[in-house]
Amino acid sequence: MVINGRTDLASEVRRRLCDGGSVTELPGVRAREEQIGIFPVTTVEILDGRGARALGKPRGTYITMELPSRLQDCLVPAAEVLAGLIRRCAGALPPRVLLAALGNPDITPDALGSLAAGQLLVTEHLKRSDPASFAAFRGTLLCRPGVLGTSGVESARQIRALCQETGPDLVIAIDALAGADLRLLCRSVQICNTGISPGSGVGNSREALNRESLGIPVLAIGVPTVVDASALSPNPELRGMFVTPRSIDSQVRACGRLIAWGVNLALHEGLSIEEMQLLLEG
Repeated sequence: MVINGRTDLASEVRRRLCDGGSVTELPGVRAREEQIGIFPVTTVEILDGRGARALGKPRGTYITMELPSRLQDCLVPAAEVLAGLIRRCAGALPPRVLLAALGNPDITPDALGSLAAGQLLVTEHLKRSDPASFAAFRGTLLCRPGVLGTSGVESARQIRALCQETGPDLVIAIDALAGADLRLLCRSVQICNTGISPGSGVGNSREALNRESLGIPVLAIGVPTVVDASALSPNPELRGMFVTPRSIDSQVRACGRLIAWGVNLALHEGLSIEEMQLLLEG
């Protein structure tokens, strides 16, 4: 059941505006659905100001990949498909990338970025110390800025300072999202090239991470882990409360691993799953 609630997924907003009515497409919006293996994929392109106003999101490309209920059983093919979608959304990937793992690791539905961070390959220092052995790898750096309540500093300010200090060509931000479709909680991944506003999905929007704020392109990858409870019932006491799956612990861990593996495969082309696992274990 798709509900009328806050969502970070452009595909959900478009579906809600088009389904059940006479409108099949929206001005300034182009959408395409496809099947890649067992994974349904929806691409929504917001082409101009009309589309941005209709969907309430910036111009750019938003790709949503749906996942099966038991992600653990197809993690490798899912990561390979995700890697291809990351390359598609980003276009030509540059040589140096800052990976920003957002969110609060102490709150399970918000720990996606932190869980992904533990599986991301960080290679910048290796390329400097042994350039011959790591010539085939992109230079990747990792930051975990936490949240304003624990660090006292906006994530965007920390990441901007790090960009100024280290000079990456691209930021890939990983964060938990809010969704509107209960079926897609922890069962979909959105990739977009418009950046992200941390906390916006739960009504706690912070300074945006995007090309305008950082001066370089920002790719955002996220998974919806919560639904606004007020959208499920008219009860005013539910305002400000959020619903998450009962098995959120295992599901968010699997999604974090999927995103990390997908990012690793996208950035370090030619890398196999087996080689990646050896590097992570080492």
